[in-house]
Amino acid sequence: MAGCFFGEISFVEPPAKDVVEGMFIPKLSGEGATPDAIALLGALIMPHNLFLHSALVLSRKIPKTVNGVNEACRFFLIESGFALIVAFLINVSIVSVSATVCFSSNLSQADRDKCGDLNLNTASFLLKNVLGKSSTTVYAIALLASGQSSTITGTYAGQFIMQGFLELKMRKWLRNLMTRSIAITPSLIVSIIGGSAGAGKLIIIASMILSFELPFAMIPLLKFSSSSTKLRPHKNSLFIIVISWILGFGIIGINIYYLSTGFVGWLIHSSVPKVGKVLIGLLVFPVMVIYILAVVYLTFRKERVVNCAKSSNTTVNIEGGIANQDMTELDH
Repeated sequence: MAGCFFGEISFVEPPAKDVVEGMFIPKLSGEGATPDAIALLGALIMPHNLFLHSALVLSRKIPKTVNGVNEACRFFLIESGFALIVAFLINVSIVSVSATVCFSSNLSQADRDKCGDLNLNTASFLLKNVLGKSSTTVYAIALLASGQSSTITGTYAGQFIMQGFLELKMRKWLRNLMTRSIAITPSLIVSIIGGSAGAGKLIIIASMILSFELPFAMIPLLKFSSSSTKLRPHKNSLFIIVISWILGFGIIGINIYYLSTGFVGWLIHSSVPKVGKVLIGLLVFPVMVIYILAVVYLTFRKERVVNCAKSSNTTVNIEGGIANQDMTELDH
């Protein structure tokens, strides 16, 4: 699918100057642009993948020396960075193709109607230059594959979180049944009740929730990886620390900005009676305050325990759900 969108770029020929400018100086205009951007951010980074990547590192054989760990960190950085860059370029190609096609002057009326309500059901026509009549079938297969990939990564991430935070271990079939049922059941209910339109809205809402959850996974990770008391010679460099926190605060700022302005705007322009608006405001505003306070607390919370591991012998069996750790703690 990525190759098809890359190939489609050669047909529609989006203006390179505007594409590059949009990559570095993004602009949001039009109704729904901000929530779509937040949803794209949550879908691209996904907070649970931060835990998954950390767990997958444990499956690698790493020399127990300072140079060995530093070299491993460098290769892990290249690996993760390459994956994120590819994902970013895929999203750029999708947005570029969609914008160029939908704003084309020689667009047919049928395609113009599809652009007016562009969603997962209608987006396959964007690839007709590359795939022709088979674009719908190939697009459906790609959606199925992406859904399976998302489900599998979510299952693995949930497994490691349960093992690490809750110290909860269970049989593989039971874990898969529980985690996939939790993931599939709400989507199935919404799809049955709301149809394809409801499923599309659910994807946007779920991706936005991922973006709102991102600070709770990102901030502890940044603080831990930048701590000299915990990682000592392996902590992030000053350059990485500064860039990471700038990007992190940018993400947090975008979330808080949309959370406040979006809700206030909806509350003002909504057709809900005044009594209902007051009740909704009394329920939602405290939740927003708690969210902001929780982010502030995580950001400025002081380290209370020095926990530096001198040596470790860790093996991880992803499929079997087994994680054996033999950690030697020096300081408490």
